[in-house]
Amino acid sequence: MTRIRKACAALLVGLALTLLSAAPAVAHTGKLKLTVAGDGADGVTVQATYADGHRLDKPVRLVLTGIGPDGRRVGPVQLEPAAEGQGFYSSGPMLAPGTWTVTVSAPSPNRSQASAKVQARAAQSPPPAPAPVALTAPAADPRAGEGGAWWWPVGLAGVVLAALAAAVPMLLTRRRPD
Repeated sequence: MTRIRKACAALLVGLALTLLSAAPAVAHTGKLKLTVAGDGADGVTVQATYADGHRLDKPVRLVLTGIGPDGRRVGPVQLEPAAEGQGFYSSGPMLAPGTWTVTVSAPSPNRSQASAKVQARAAQSPPPAPAPVALTAPAADPRAGEGGAWWWPVGLAGVVLAALAAAVPMLLTRRRPD
């Protein structure tokens, strides 16, 4: 009887721990942590997380402005979520080559701002395609026969052998009267 009580008590403790650990997450409000970087060409990428380190659970509005070489300005431009995953944003190509100071800000209720120096580079062109290689026709296989259909008889023989392997044991098995 004590074994049953111990098992029931362990089950209840386990159930209570499971239910308590599955409590709804605290609603995230307040500042965001914004990580701003160049995309390797002429755009900007941003990774946004909540200040406590959790991923974003919904898209937020991010606005980019930038000051480049010779005092050129870009923005304000609203950033769109990128396909890389939750909390990633990308500007696409928008910066001229040179060093830019880029600022990304988020309005209320997640008021935040981050700046970074970004080196924009001209987009690289793909390498030229290699010259086509002349292909020669393979030598004819003497076993191929007319039209290269040598495999039909082999396939047909395989199907016949498989059917015989299944049928012969059934034909040789005698039914015994009950």
